[in-house]
Amino acid sequence: MAREDPELYAADTTEIRVLLVDDHQLLTDALSRLLSREGDITVVGVAGTVAEAKAAARQRIDVVLMDYRLPDGTGAEATRAIKARWPVARVVMLTALDDDETVLDSIRAGADGYLTKDRALDDVVGAVRAAYAGEVLLPRSVIAGIAQRVAAVRERETVGAPAEPLTGREIEVLRALAQGLPTGEISTRLGIAPNTLRTHVHNIMGKLRVHSKLEAVVFAFRHRLVESPPSDERLPWPGLPGARD
Repeated sequence: MAREDPELYAADTTEIRVLLVDDHQLLTDALSRLLSREGDITVVGVAGTVAEAKAAARQRIDVVLMDYRLPDGTGAEATRAIKARWPVARVVMLTALDDDETVLDSIRAGADGYLTKDRALDDVVGAVRAAYAGEVLLPRSVIAGIAQRVAAVRERETVGAPAEPLTGREIEVLRALAQGLPTGEISTRLGIAPNTLRTHVHNIMGKLRVHSKLEAVVFAFRHRLVESPPSDERLPWPGLPGARD
């Protein structure tokens, strides 16, 4: 059964509480300084290992910027632990790795987005805000890679059907998510209110029995509900300032 959709539950404060998980202190120091300049963002913890991340998550966390490769394990392991304690926390993988296996492992663990370190300092503030707002943060090139990997294994595995059939509108929403469109643009294109869109997303996740929008996107590729998007590293991220088709 899907976890509760974080977008349906308002936070008790406008403060965005961020946890940084990376074993490179120079990077976490730079990210902490950058984020601390924002009046509504507070870095509430820095961790360099999976164990430290689990300990830091004893306090309320809104957004986690998570490295994948850590000294005592992986960011996927830490993500599972944090999501178990804070299901509504948004975890954005922040890593130098962009291979399909790492991306899929992160998605299966419950990650809500993926950011490569070569873009981190430019995009991190926008990524934190977009993740907190419930956007799907995934470069279109990474989406294309996921689609290709899913296509390669599709014939070898039995993919379970949804618990309930998706409605026509829900399929439209799922296709839009898989295209990397931000939620605001999806609302406009489909002519539905943001709250209605959130309800559709919540229902989709429940029917597909997934824990995140990214898992729902993988389902869409497996069932051929969408075609693979073109790979173009120059395309900006959906959900971040300056994003466009």
